[in-house]
Formats: sequence, C-alpha cells, structure tokens
Amino acid sequence: MVKITKEAALEYHQSGRPGKIEVKPTKPYRTQTDLSLAYSPGVAFPCLEIQERPDDVYKYTDKGNLVAVISNGTAVLGLGDIGAMSGKPVMEGKGLLFKIYGGIDVFDIEVNEKDPEKFCEAVERIAPTFGGINLEDIKAPECFYIEERLKKSLDIPVMHDDQHGTAIISAAGLKNALEVAGKDIKKVRIVVNGAGAAAISCTKLYCALGARKENIIMLDSKGVITSDRENLNEQKKLFATDRRDVHTLEEAMVGADVFVGLSKGNILTQAMVRSMAEKPIVFALANPVPEISYEDAMASRPDVLMATGRSDYPNQINNVIGFPYIFRGALDVNAKAINEEMKMAAVLAIAQLAKQTVPEVVNQVYHVSDLTFGPNYFIPKPVDPRLITEVSAAVAKAAIDSGVARRGIDDWDVYKQNLRLLLGQETKLTRNLHATAAQHKQRVVFAEGENQTMMKAAVQAKQEGICQPILLGNPDRLNRLANRLKLDLSGMELIDMRADQEQGRRATYAKHLAEKRAREGYTFQEAYDKMYERNYFGMMMVETGDADAFITGLYTRYSNTIKVVNEVIGIRKEFSHFGTMHIINSPKGILFLADTLVNEDPDTDTLADIAKLSVNAVEFFNEKPVVALISHSNFGSSIMPGAIKVKDAVAKVQAENPNLAIDGEMQIGFALDKDLRDNLYPFSRLKGKDVNTLVFPNLTSARSSYKMLQSLNTDVEIIGPIQMGLNKPIHFVDFGASERDIVNITAVAVIDAYVEKLKRSVSALAR
Repeated sequence: MVKITKEAALEYHQSGRPGKIEVKPTKPYRTQTDLSLAYSPGVAFPCLEIQERPDDVYKYTDKGNLVAVISNGTAVLGLGDIGAMSGKPVMEGKGLLFKIYGGIDVFDIEVNEKDPEKFCEAVERIAPTFGGINLEDIKAPECFYIEERLKKSLDIPVMHDDQHGTAIISAAGLKNALEVAGKDIKKVRIVVNGAGAAAISCTKLYCALGARKENIIMLDSKGVITSDRENLNEQKKLFATDRRDVHTLEEAMVGADVFVGLSKGNILTQAMVRSMAEKPIVFALANPVPEISYEDAMASRPDVLMATGRSDYPNQINNVIGFPYIFRGALDVNAKAINEEMKMAAVLAIAQLAKQTVPEVVNQVYHVSDLTFGPNYFIPKPVDPRLITEVSAAVAKAAIDSGVARRGIDDWDVYKQNLRLLLGQETKLTRNLHATAAQHKQRVVFAEGENQTMMKAAVQAKQEGICQPILLGNPDRLNRLANRLKLDLSGMELIDMRADQEQGRRATYAKHLAEKRAREGYTFQEAYDKMYERNYFGMMMVETGDADAFITGLYTRYSNTIKVVNEVIGIRKEFSHFGTMHIINSPKGILFLADTLVNEDPDTDTLADIAKLSVNAVEFFNEKPVVALISHSNFGSSIMPGAIKVKDAVAKVQAENPNLAIDGEMQIGFALDKDLRDNLYPFSRLKGKDVNTLVFPNLTSARSSYKMLQSLNTDVEIIGPIQMGLNKPIHFVDFGASERDIVNITAVAVIDAYVEKLKRSVSALAR
C-alpha cells in the first residue's frame, strides 16, 4: 500500500483549484437567449409549474440527482470531534465518491451545531433543496436520534452512512463468508467488539439475516455488555447478554464462530483467534489499524476467513461498495425514504455479485488474474463496474415494492443500460453494436483460446448472446484454465488444431490453400505444415465456411498476422490494400481514424484506398462519412513529399467520387474546427460540415493520435482495430486489449459476418 505523507496530502488538496469538487452548468449559457432561459424571465415558468405540482421539482431541477452530505464534525473518521469546518475535506471527499461511483451531485454542508434538536431543525429547513440526505461523521448516541427524527419529518431518503453503510457491506460479506465456511447464520456465535453507531447497526442487520440475539455477545470499552449493567443506553440494551460467565473479550472469543471488530487496533490476539471454532470468521474493521493484522490472523491458524477495512488485503469492507448505489437507486424512483427492505436488497445484491465472474477491469486494477468466490474473495471490489447496475436496480425495485417510490421503472434492462451510460461504462454506440450482434449471432473463432483474457471475453460474448464461440487450444488446458477462473465453457466448441483427430480437417484446409496459392509456389505439404498454426487454421475455418468470423492478435505479431491474412483470406477485388480503423467515441461525438494498424508509410495509391475503405466502414456503422486527409500543411501550402502524396490521394478519390465529402490535405485543427476551416478555406468540399473521419498520412501519426486520446481522456471510449478491405470477417485486437475491448470487437465481427452473408445472398439472387 502506498504510504501517504502529510506533505503529499496537503499538496493534493491545495494544488490548482483548492478542494476536490466543483459545480458545473448542465445547460447552454453562452448567449443572451441562454441566460434569459436559465434565469429571468424564463425561469419563472418552471417555478410556476412546481408551485402547481410540487413533484415537478424532480422534472425541472437537479433535486432528483442531488444529495446533501451533512455533518457537524463530532466523529470525523478516526480524528474524533474536530469541528464542522475541520471536517469539510472529508465531506468533499464523500461528495467525490458519490459522483465518480454513482453519478450523483453533492453539496457538502457542515453545520456548526452539536445540539441534536437544533441540528435537526437546520437540516429540515434546507431539505427541500435535496433528493436525499447522507448524514456523516456524527457521534453516537446523538446520531441515532438525529437519523430517526429526520426520517420521520422528511419525505426524502435519509441515511447515516457510518451506521448503515458498514452494516450493509459487512452483512453481505458475513453472508458469503458463512457460505464459504459452510455455517448456518442461525447457529453461529458472534462476538461484536464495539458498541457505537456502526456496531449497533451491523448487529441489527445480522439479526435481520437470521442471527439469533442469544448467540451474540457485544463489548464496549468496559467489557461485555450484560443486561444487569447500569446506565445502558437504549441501543446497547438491545444486545445486552444475560450470560454471567463472560466478562472480557478473551473469554467471549472461546468457541466463537464470528468476530466483528468496530473498535480500535491491536486488541485481538493470535491466541484469541486460535480459541475460536473451526473455520472462524474475523472481520477486523478498525481503520487504519485493524483489531488484529491480516498477517497475524492468517499466521494464527490456516482456516481463518479474514476481512478488514483496508484496500491492501483481501475482502475489504468498504462503504463505497454501498452508499453511491443505494442512493442512486433511491433517487431514480424519487423515493421518500431508505427503508429496511431497500437495505436488505442491497445486502443480497452485493453478496450475489461476489459469486459472479469477475470483470477483467477488476483483475487489472488489483494486478491479479484469479479472483473467484472463496476465502480470499467473498466481497466485491469497490472498482467493480457492475455494482451500479446490480445494487442500484435492487434498491430501486425494493423501494417500488415497499411503497416508498414516487415513480416506477418500466424496463429494467433499459434502466441498467442508462446506469452504464451514466458512468461511461457503456455508450449508445456499443449498446447498439451488442444489440445488433445478438440479433444475428454467428460462429466466431477465438485464436488465443488459452489466454485468460480471450477466454473471459469469449464467455462474456456468449453470455450476452453475441456469438457462438469456438476456442482454439488444447481442450485439457482450456478446461483447466476455465475451472481455475470459474468460467463455464459448456456449449462452446474447443478445437485442438494439432490433435490427431484434426488430421482430416488440416488436410482439407491445406488442399484448399495450396490450390488457391498454387501459382505462388505453395505445395500441399507446406500448406499442411502451416495448419498447425492457430492463425492459419482459424482463418481457414472462416475461408471454408466452418466458422463465420475470426478474432486474433492478442499476443501475435501484427506483421505475421498481416502476412497470414493476405495468404489465406485476401483483399477485396475492388481494392489493392486493406487497413484498419479505430472508433473514438467521446462526449463531443464519434470520430473514425484510419489506418491504425497495417500500412506503415502508405503511398498515394494506398492512402486513396484507405480513404475509400474508411468511407465504406463509416457507412457500415450507419454514419454519413465526412472525410479529412490529415497532413502538416493545408491545401498545397507545402511541397514536401509527405504533403504532396496526401494532396494527390485526395485528388484521386475526389475524381472517382465527385459527390463524396472528402478534402485535404489539412492540419487536424482545421479538420475539426468547422468555423475556422470555412473562414480561411471557403472553397473546401467540406464547407459547413463536421468532419467525422480522419485519414492519417502514416501509421505513426494515426496510432499516436488515438493512443494519446486514450491516455489523456477517461471519458473517451475507443473501439478497434476494425479491419477494412478483407474478403472475410477477420478481426484483430490490440496487444494488451481488455476483456471488454475484445467483446466489442467480437460484436463488430459478428455484424461484419452477417452483412457479408446478406451480400452473398443478394448476389446469388441476382444471378
């Protein structure tokens, strides 16, 4: 874990614009008309609509996506009562987490008031601004009263995250840990060390899951909480035990199945852990120093199931797994409250998510490859992109079913898609690609089947109904890898192109290739030897109709793949070259970039072919191409060879296609700035048009451009490389491509294969 220094933390908070959050406009504001609509006189109209129908406030304002993070600074993290203003960096940080994980806007509000009555009055007066209220860092027992009062007096969701966030995540973790240990929650003995807000809420939720109060021992700073102790508050009385034989933590731990620590560091010893029952569960949640270190707990006995509040150890109990998505679901149905049904729905959704196949992005973040449900993974990781869809949808549904929702959700699939769009996990483009592919499922061969990223992508594509995968590789190794990754390969064809039983197919493919390339010196034996290579074998499957599309390139040299594809598949007869394209999908729109993989230093004829191939590719994606050929110069301003070849390529394509919106050579700034281009070069064939297709003069500039965009802008989605100009649907993936990248290319390959079949059908009918 990276050591955080005081100097680094202070610099982080003060550098650039001080603080961590800001407010940004969501509507146009550059013209006088914009401002008149935003404020006076236009703003009067939504005001009057809301006065007539109060719920229209969700329609015309940000209330439905705005949460207040409110604190009085009396229990800030591990710092204690440091005051409202001193706690502001924490509240801003909470706002940041709401935004990046849930897409929720936040005002952080620090109330300088310790009196619970006055604090509640202040919150009640500002509540109309918000769609929900997240109470934060308020000390016990006042926090119990404050939350209960505000839940009764307000008609929007109110949640004290210090109580319920920890409770929800730890309850999900406990449910799964008990399943791993093979234990029944109704029978296990639970020790809870700590009796503050989080401990009380956690224990209540454990009971809601089925834990028995008589099997629970709770301790505070004075020891075991017994029913005969004087001056207990109402919360502690709930879990006071009638047992008189236990007084200390050491005594309580003997034979216990579960330890939940919500107290302070280093109070649980190895001897105490060894005194617990078989397969003990230890949740040491004090932060940053847990009640017992992960290393000491694991060293005490090998069968312990361990969770902490830290990110550098397995099974982190982190509130960020819950609160952004709980509020997201509540806000999306304009809920009046966050009730017990909604909290339990979150518990079950989080618990279930840990049992599903882990997305590749999670493995990449944690630099692992084998996160599967078990002792080291029974709680989802905070970066899991599925949390927003699974938890938010479960909470929203529970709100509707329990009667606290003001509006319903008609289509849950569309709702989940919109959530992915909200955080940029999915765009309209990729959604349409996947939906189209699913309607026309094809047989797709995955070359590197024994690569775990490729295998995961194939499984994901099958689960999404995009394709029928065929994996190349040794079946025994494929199945071993699948078992290790907890992947289901049922229904997939596994082909070992080197196995004896494939002799007949190798011979058939070799004969076909040898005949096709006979005039190039190919012999049958040479072709047969090549069929032991995955690219030759897989491409021949497509060439002969045994499969519809082929995906390769994850760890194959592109130069070798390009050689093979030229030999086996060949280039479409109307072109002399082929190339690839990357799609850049950004908040400002879609750009198509070419050639990004194949032609290192294209000459004039090659550039002309790339431009024409790009036009076809853009039309394939149902867009009207507006093409700019890029150079360092503008419209003949340079006589250098690099500029001249671009200029000549433009002239060639324009002569062949007089109605095509294509021009150049031009600098990229002029290509993308319509007003600037039209002002200085009004003769351009692109006048008045927004360019969506960029053809670069060489491979270096094309790859550098999309790689730079990918590195600098997290809001940019890049799909590619997408092949252009081959006779069959052979598609490549970038070295180091993610699981999602491969699934996206698979969707493109499926559509490509389907379109090719349609073309052949039309040609056959024409004959």
